[in-house]
Amino acid sequence: MAVPLLDIRAQNEALKPEIMKALESVVDSGAFILGKEVELLEGEMAALSGAAHGIGMSSGTDALLVALMALDIGPGDEVLVPAFTFFATAGCVARLGATPVFVDSRPGDFNLCPKDLEAKIGPKSKAVVPVHLFGQCAPMKEILAIAAKHHLPVIEDAAQALGASGPDGKACSMGAIGITSFYPTKNLGAMGDAGMLFTNDPALAEKCRRLRNHGMNPRYYHSMVGGNFRLDGMQAAVLRVKARRLAGYSAARAANAARYLSILSGKPGIAVSGTDTSGARLILPAALPGMQHVWNQFTLRATNGRREALRALLASRQIGCDIYYPLTLDMQECFKGRSRGGESCETAHLLAGQVLSIPIYPELPAEDLAIVAAALAEFAA
Repeated sequence: MAVPLLDIRAQNEALKPEIMKALESVVDSGAFILGKEVELLEGEMAALSGAAHGIGMSSGTDALLVALMALDIGPGDEVLVPAFTFFATAGCVARLGATPVFVDSRPGDFNLCPKDLEAKIGPKSKAVVPVHLFGQCAPMKEILAIAAKHHLPVIEDAAQALGASGPDGKACSMGAIGITSFYPTKNLGAMGDAGMLFTNDPALAEKCRRLRNHGMNPRYYHSMVGGNFRLDGMQAAVLRVKARRLAGYSAARAANAARYLSILSGKPGIAVSGTDTSGARLILPAALPGMQHVWNQFTLRATNGRREALRALLASRQIGCDIYYPLTLDMQECFKGRSRGGESCETAHLLAGQVLSIPIYPELPAEDLAIVAAALAEFAA
């Protein structure tokens, strides 16, 4: 029997009657762009994140773009971003004519390395964008201290980490601005593109609201050049139905991660991140102390060039898996000659050659998880 990497239908089918009722309400209201459902979702997500303001956006990418626009990032500026993350983090910087500066990763949690961050700050640096990768917060205390020392605002990219927290606070509430994504594969997924921007600064919040709507307020009066980055009522209605289950979804993901670790820890050839990994064929991820990891992905590492062999084994068993991400951003063709910093991102380059994500979605049956774990144990032995 096939084990998919993710089964979106399993979640949405269970909620179909409630979702259809919510959508019917939007149809009846006629408020398809912004409107009451968006306003309610903004308040609910702000409360969840611990931020004062939530601002609905057309996607997580657009939320990040607006965040950079709100901080007046443009040509001649440099923005420090992780080398190992999804493309949008650096892509939004480049779209505004600024230069992404790529920062190395920490092997234990895949997140941005504070030591390398400080080493790469220069006279043109304008902002820092740490990513809470795979559902675990980056080391924000260190990042915020470094950024404050150099007078740089911090934008949290929490596209994969809504609901995550750490010793320093909740994702999206610690920096000047935070953003998240509601892409369908996220822990809280819409039925299309959608995102949210967060801030504790009322002036930034007002600026971001204008920027998402062509820089307009009041209607047909434009104080700045913005864009069409508005969230629609249909997506907000779907998200509000699913948001009531988000804590349960995150708990189920965490339980699945704990099951993998319980079954596989101590098996021959397998080590857990943060322990002695020398000689291990597989390195399992772990939540660092004090972290509430929401496990958007369960990303392990296959060492010594064995990843393709592992992928082949899982494919032969019809077990879904994927590589997030096969190339670091400094290695992407579009950034050649348009960035700096990648030449010293050795850990990020190593991770890109080792990582593989396996099923962890909330509805994953226990027997399917056991099948995946058995295949991993067989491979590592």
